[in-house]
Amino acid sequence: MKLSITPTNHEKKLGANDFIVSKTDTSGRITYSNRIFMEICGFPESDLLGVQHNIIRHPDMPRGVFQFMWDTLKSGEEFFGFAKNLCSDGSFYWVFANITPDYDKEGKLKGYYSVRRNPPESALNIIAPIYKEMLAIERQSSTKEAPFKSLAYLVDTVNSTGAANYNNLILNLYKPNGL
Repeated sequence: MKLSITPTNHEKKLGANDFIVSKTDTSGRITYSNRIFMEICGFPESDLLGVQHNIIRHPDMPRGVFQFMWDTLKSGEEFFGFAKNLCSDGSFYWVFANITPDYDKEGKLKGYYSVRRNPPESALNIIAPIYKEMLAIERQSSTKEAPFKSLAYLVDTVNSTGAANYNNLILNLYKPNGL
């Protein structure tokens, strides 16, 4: 159930030592959320469990980033990225996210495990304009083509930095001194 929340310009920040943790099933429905997640997003556990994780998707986030995230996860690899998330009151918060496939004892995929922390401002200064351009590309494209066209822009941008791949770029941006 995606709620209709009007975004505001009020930013919340994670503390330097805060870690947001959540787990989802294979379709992205939340099966676990830690207290910090509930506190910052403003949703009680009862509103999060069993709901698609995109309940916190901010409209400033390009669909192409999520297309890349799901492609990466479905290939069995872990994903690193920056995300602007939406709170229940319309405010927002940025995170540096690491999402990994979660397997049972038999090696069968049972869902995804995500840990998110406070991103460096230097990384957001680089990634936010890229996301803004991706959104512009999506708005000029058909609904079906939008995520793929903005993802192509993201791939071109990553290639122009000399980074080996998207995860490499994101991890370099996460370092205290950035690129």
